[in-house]
Amino acid sequence: MDREYLTEREANNYSPLSLAFLGDSVYDTLVREYLLRQANMPVAKLHSAKIRLVCAEYQSAAYDILAEKLTEHELAVLKRGRNATGNTVPKHAEAVQYRRATAIESLFGYLFLTGQNERIYELFGVMTSAGGDAADG
Repeated sequence: MDREYLTEREANNYSPLSLAFLGDSVYDTLVREYLLRQANMPVAKLHSAKIRLVCAEYQSAAYDILAEKLTEHELAVLKRGRNATGNTVPKHAEAVQYRRATAIESLFGYLFLTGQNERIYELFGVMTSAGGDAADG
C-alpha cells in the first residue's frame, strides 16, 4: 500500500489532539524498536523499560531538549500541541508534564503525516541520546 503524505497545510488542518492521537502510536513504536535493538531481553523487562520512556514525565523532560533543535515551524506545531485543551490528566502525571508530552506526540504525528520520517528518527535520537537526563527530569 502506497502512503500519500499530506502537505504541511493539510496537516495543519488537524487538531493538535488528533495529531497527538497518531503521534502517541508513532512514538510508542519508536520506543519499542529502540528497546528491542538495545538488547534481547524478556518481554516483561522490555515492557518495564518502555513504560519509563513513554510516560509523561520522560516526554516532558525531553520537551526542552527537543525545543532547542526544532525549526520555527516545528516549534509552532509543538507549542500548538502544548496549548491544546481538552486533555484529561492522568493521576500519575502533573498537568504541565501531560501537556508537554501531548506536544511531543503532536509533533511526531505531524511529522509522520507529512512523511518526514528521517526527521522523526533524528528527533527521537536526540531524546534517547539525552537518555538519563530526560528520564531524571
